[in-house]
Amino acid sequence: MTTETAPTTAPRESTLSHLLTSLLYTIATVVVFGLIYPLVITLIGGLIFPNQAGGSLITDAHGKVVGSSIMGQLFAKPQYFHGRPSAAGKNGYDPTATGGTNLAPTSKKLIDTTKATIASVKKENSMSDAPPMNLVTSSGSGMDPDISPESARYQIKRVAAARHLRTEAVAALVSAHIVPRTLGFLGEPRVNVLELNRALDAHREGAN
Repeated sequence: MTTETAPTTAPRESTLSHLLTSLLYTIATVVVFGLIYPLVITLIGGLIFPNQAGGSLITDAHGKVVGSSIMGQLFAKPQYFHGRPSAAGKNGYDPTATGGTNLAPTSKKLIDTTKATIASVKKENSMSDAPPMNLVTSSGSGMDPDISPESARYQIKRVAAARHLRTEAVAALVSAHIVPRTLGFLGEPRVNVLELNRALDAHREGAN
């Protein structure tokens, strides 16, 4: 005599249990780390570092936003200090298309472009010495707001001539805007191009 055994539903119930647990964990993770955590960090940043959280925006005397201290922009006129070349976007300094050239060091295109840029910068600044490399090569993001003190000094003669200022006066402004290494050992000394150019405009207005 054989005894029939009722089919078990344990495996099916176990699968549904696992699926339900996974779904609950997914929802909880999205809510905590996708909504609550970013909101809390944003609020804390706004309270402790309001300027940085707001984009480190720089405004003129009339309250108009002229740029950000952490994002480079194009300066092409001779009376302004120029920043690093930018490969971000078609015309450079495009915050929606940040990035470098992505060309290898052995790329003929990169080598030829750099040589042409060096010649152009030397001619533009009436200098016989080769310019610092960060003045003729783009950064990884294409939005670098800073140049080295050497790159700023390389442009003093041109800027002073274009503004009819003494080179000593322009050199003093450059020296005043050199930011040292963070905490004394992180990074390299640097000059914010936008802030230096704004100081130049203010100096000119003060002279008038």
